[in-house]
Amino acid sequence: MKNKPRTVGLYTLGCKVAQYETEAIGEALETRGFTVVPFEETADAYVINTCTVTAESDRKSRQMIRRATAKNPNAVVAVCGCYSQTSPREVAEIPGVCIVVGNDKKLALVDLIEEKLVSQTNTQTVAVSPLDGKPFEDMTVKKAPRTRAYVKIEDGCECRCTYCEIPNARGPVRSKAPKDVIAEVEGLYRNGTKEIVLTGIETASYGTDFDNHYRLIDLLEELDARKSCERIRMGSLSPEVMKPDFIDRLSRLTLPVPHFHLSMQSGADAVLRGMKRRYNREMALDALARVRAKIPGVEFTTDMMVGFPGETDDDFLETLDFVEKAQFLDMHVFAYSRRPGTPAADFDNQVPEAVKHERSAILIRKKNEIRDRILDKTVAAKKPLFVILETYENGAYTAHADTFMEVSVKAAPGLHGKMAEVLPQSHHDGVIYAVPVSTL
Repeated sequence: MKNKPRTVGLYTLGCKVAQYETEAIGEALETRGFTVVPFEETADAYVINTCTVTAESDRKSRQMIRRATAKNPNAVVAVCGCYSQTSPREVAEIPGVCIVVGNDKKLALVDLIEEKLVSQTNTQTVAVSPLDGKPFEDMTVKKAPRTRAYVKIEDGCECRCTYCEIPNARGPVRSKAPKDVIAEVEGLYRNGTKEIVLTGIETASYGTDFDNHYRLIDLLEELDARKSCERIRMGSLSPEVMKPDFIDRLSRLTLPVPHFHLSMQSGADAVLRGMKRRYNREMALDALARVRAKIPGVEFTTDMMVGFPGETDDDFLETLDFVEKAQFLDMHVFAYSRRPGTPAADFDNQVPEAVKHERSAILIRKKNEIRDRILDKTVAAKKPLFVILETYENGAYTAHADTFMEVSVKAAPGLHGKMAEVLPQSHHDGVIYAVPVSTL
């Protein structure tokens, strides 16, 4: 076994934080001599990083675990992530699962996988425990496989929204030490990554577990002063972080891009109260206006849930009115999913699936109309955009502007990872088509 190259297939379900964690696991396994292969290939070991945000996420997690055990019944199959944290017994009962760890022991998979391959035993190991009092799990990504890299700066959430299982799956807020964040960002930049996305389960809560009042804006200022990378983008933020002092300080920085993803969930006050969100529609609209006044050309994206228990037709119309006023560049629209064990699962007035489907379709049409109006103005302005050239296919690069507008650029091959100045010519189906002016 020692002389044979060992292979591992990795699969991630869920959020950007989980994607980062899987990359860190993969790098750690590579340092032990493993070769990471596509998940579809036969491998000596498989790691499935699961999600539990919806019932469908649980189902997909089980499906991918079974796919791994079917691909190679003799493989060491290791499961981690949110579904394994909340339902370890269910995961352990799936035939072929060898290792189950929780959300504080993901890197422990490395030793466990190696031990089981060396001993050639599939004796099951289950290591899942409560997350209260647990520290931030120290993990690092060093490679730069893409033009954009995620850096996990925070774990856990204490919002306790009535529809959400994530606080149980991720535990309380734990933050990565600023010096470790800075070292990781600068290491990725040295290795070629132009844009860093600072992400977390509740990114805006970064530092609230520190004793020294060091918060997200302090980290941003330090990274900016050090010129630690080319661009900084942030993971999902909630509107209440956009207070005047935060915005004033943010507006003076050069690395953060003029794009923010706000996790709104609804634009109706009654629904937001039912969800136990910490803001209302006016607070959110005021925050958007303050940012736009301080950061010209800024764009926002968001998440919107339809069909939360008790959402009336009037509530839905209020959400439609909100998104028209907010003018989001894009929205991720999804339907409420009933999660056993969460308060909302037992609320009266559950919305029928047919109504959820109808409201989703209406809101998606609305978000496309708003997006197209924004892109119309962008093209008509005839002003250059600064993009990072990413994937190349059929003579054109997919790229993203600092505002996160998706751009297609016709150019010669060999420019992957370069920053370029491009001039918009047209747009279709959410993509701006542009021609290069210069490569930076």
